[in-house]
Amino acid sequence: MNYLIIGTGGVGGCIAGFLALAGKEVTCIARGKHLEAIRHQGLHLKSDLKGEHFLPVKACTAEEFQGKADVIFVCVKGYSIDSIKDVLERASTPDTLVIPILNVYGTGPRIGRLVPSVKVLDGCIYIVGFVSGEGEISQMGSIFRLVFGARPEQHVAPERLEAIAEELRACGIKVDVSDDINRDTFIKWSFISAMACTGAYHDVPMGEVQHEGEVRDTFIGLSRESAQIGEKLGIHYPHDPVAYNLMVIDKLDPHSTASMQKDIARGHESEIQGLLFDMIALGEQLHIDMPTYRKVAQKFKPA
Repeated sequence: MNYLIIGTGGVGGCIAGFLALAGKEVTCIARGKHLEAIRHQGLHLKSDLKGEHFLPVKACTAEEFQGKADVIFVCVKGYSIDSIKDVLERASTPDTLVIPILNVYGTGPRIGRLVPSVKVLDGCIYIVGFVSGEGEISQMGSIFRLVFGARPEQHVAPERLEAIAEELRACGIKVDVSDDINRDTFIKWSFISAMACTGAYHDVPMGEVQHEGEVRDTFIGLSRESAQIGEKLGIHYPHDPVAYNLMVIDKLDPHSTASMQKDIARGHESEIQGLLFDMIALGEQLHIDMPTYRKVAQKFKPA
């Protein structure tokens, strides 16, 4: 199988790096100086799991890409989704499977409506990965878990999903083919929202969430409120959602921060709409009291 990575940031770059390191055929879509550095020196992967490597990968802009892909990973930020319509349509065949790996709930169906001729699944990822320099991707810690799946109405043969999963596992990525991708993407949204909002509100890395105190209490409050939303939506949790979020946060590298927090600190465009304000809006629709989310929103509410 050949792979196309749309958005070679922290998440896309780690997927591309692990694929390339295992000898898979992978093309990266990037832009600017990041793209030029990848073209010049290869993708520079600095990984706690795999070590440091310079990996020769194909790299181009979305406009330059002319091939077809068997599997497309969409790893752009939520605010960039509309910009990838053209490349998705050009890169896909009737057999191509698109796997969005974004932080915001409902991304797969949203992209599917944008490109109805393309088979768009849904997915999420647990990883600490970020662009640490031009052409350079850093992966921190021991967690690299990818979850993806098809919605029942898409009628994708389980064997196709498992074949992709097996290739990814052979590259060193932990992969789960979901039997309820709506549930699993909501659980991830809940986690990353709590992580990003806590870190940004208190301006701390995740190590400050890993021990008792005000910062951890904020994380717990956010997790509890989003769990109430999930229950109203009919999400069937396999574990206690607050305990699950705490278990994941406690396994992270203490120095790690969410990409939303990094972007806010740098004054860049961020995913705060999807991770904070969209959660509050959904809670209001469902008549759920969200005091912790409102507290965080007071710091970041639009002018």
